[in-house]
Amino acid sequence: MEKKLRHGQWQEVESALAEDILTGLMPPKAQVPTETDLMQRFEVGRHTVRRAVASLEHRGLVQVERGRGTFVRDARLDYRLSDRTRFSQNLLDQGREPVGQAIHEEVIAASAAIAEALRLPVGEPVYHIVRLGFADEEPINYSHAFYPVQRFPGFDEARRSGRSVTHILAEYGVPDYLRLRTDLIIRLPTAEEARQLSQSISQPVVVTKKIDVDLKGVPVAYSESVWPGERVQFSIDNTSKLLDILARNSND
Repeated sequence: MEKKLRHGQWQEVESALAEDILTGLMPPKAQVPTETDLMQRFEVGRHTVRRAVASLEHRGLVQVERGRGTFVRDARLDYRLSDRTRFSQNLLDQGREPVGQAIHEEVIAASAAIAEALRLPVGEPVYHIVRLGFADEEPINYSHAFYPVQRFPGFDEARRSGRSVTHILAEYGVPDYLRLRTDLIIRLPTAEEARQLSQSISQPVVVTKKIDVDLKGVPVAYSESVWPGERVQFSIDNTSKLLDILARNSND
C-alpha cells in the first residue's frame, strides 16, 4: 500500500522517488510520472512535487526535458579499479566523454601522510594539483594529487598543457605505472566538495586514496579523490592478473 505523506513534505517525496530509481523500479531513461500523477500518489500539492523533482535533478538522478517530461538518468558510472586504472580510458570504454578541469596548483611541503605514501622525507616539495573530472559534462571526481618535485621538475606546467598523466610520465622516463594500492572510504562531503560535485551535502561520497608506482615499485603519485556516491559505483577488475596467470600456465 502506498505511503501517504503530509502536505509539504517534499523531502519524503524525493526520498521515495530516489529509492524507486536506485532500486531499479524506475530504470534508466524511464519517464517519471507526471506532476498530476505524483500529486495523486503522495497526496501532496504541486509545489511539493516540483521541489522534490528539482532536488532529484540537482542530485543527478533525473533530467528534466522541457516539452517532453522528466526522465531517469543513465545508471551510475561503473568505475573499474585495477592495477592499470586510467580515468580517461575508464570513461571512454563506457561511451562517456572524459574532461578534466584544473582548480588549483601549488608546490607544498609534503605532510607526514603524503611523504609516507610517496616514500619521501617529510617536508620535501611536492606538486599539489586539484582537479575536477567530468563525464559528459557531469562532475564525478574532485581530486587532490601529489607528485615529487625533484623527480618531475616542471610537471605542473606539463599538466597545464592538457596532456594526460600517462603521456607526461612517459616523457620523464616512466613508460608505464601500476596502481599499488587503493583505499575506499565512505563519508559525507564537505561543503566545498558538495559544491564542486553539484550534489547535496547530505548525500554520501566515496573517497579513494591511491598510490601509483613505476615498474620498479617506486611511487610516482599519490592522490585523494572524492566521488558522488549516487553517480559512481566501483568494481575490482583483476582481468590482467588472470591473463598473466593463463599465459604463464600455457608456457609451462
